[in-house]
Amino acid sequence: MIVDARGLSCPQPVLKTKEALEAIDEGIVEVLVDNPASKENVKRFAEKMGCTVEIEEEKDHFRLKIVKGFTCEVPTFPSSNLSGKVVVILSDSMGEEKELGRMLMKAFLSTIKEASQKPKKMLFINKGVLLTTEGSSVIDVLKELEEMGIEILSCGTCLDYFNLKDKLSVGKITNMYDTVEELLSCEGVVRI
Repeated sequence: MIVDARGLSCPQPVLKTKEALEAIDEGIVEVLVDNPASKENVKRFAEKMGCTVEIEEEKDHFRLKIVKGFTCEVPTFPSSNLSGKVVVILSDSMGEEKELGRMLMKAFLSTIKEASQKPKKMLFINKGVLLTTEGSSVIDVLKELEEMGIEILSCGTCLDYFNLKDKLSVGKITNMYDTVEELLSCEGVVRI
């Protein structure tokens, strides 16, 4: 089965892939996308569904071969100090006063490293994506959190809006489908 998702905007490539995978018990679905963000979003979705993914870069698009069915992979389990919570960061500062807000945001992110329970994921949305891109004063802190097993995700639409998609310095690009799924399935949301 081939899903041609070229030219489709977020989250359509993921939704079309989901529909194709749900239509089969096992087998191969090939998905065609024409940009790196869609490639990563579809790959992450398919892997989350337990599928294996091979990616071929062709002249003007990517071909993702998704195998649904038996795999020999050993499951990984999250670290015991990761909670099921998701932190959603909507701005590059905390509060109204910008300079103070940036100091508080850096302190907040640095303190997560020391917390006994850490979130499983951090979603950066709207101006929050400014923290995950070149020039951010918290890139090193976010990289340390990622090394601890916390998934760092930045909204692809937001990165596009601020013209920063090629400036992402930490984490992965996400889409609205993944964001909705994550927020509705987690143990709790912390909004900053």
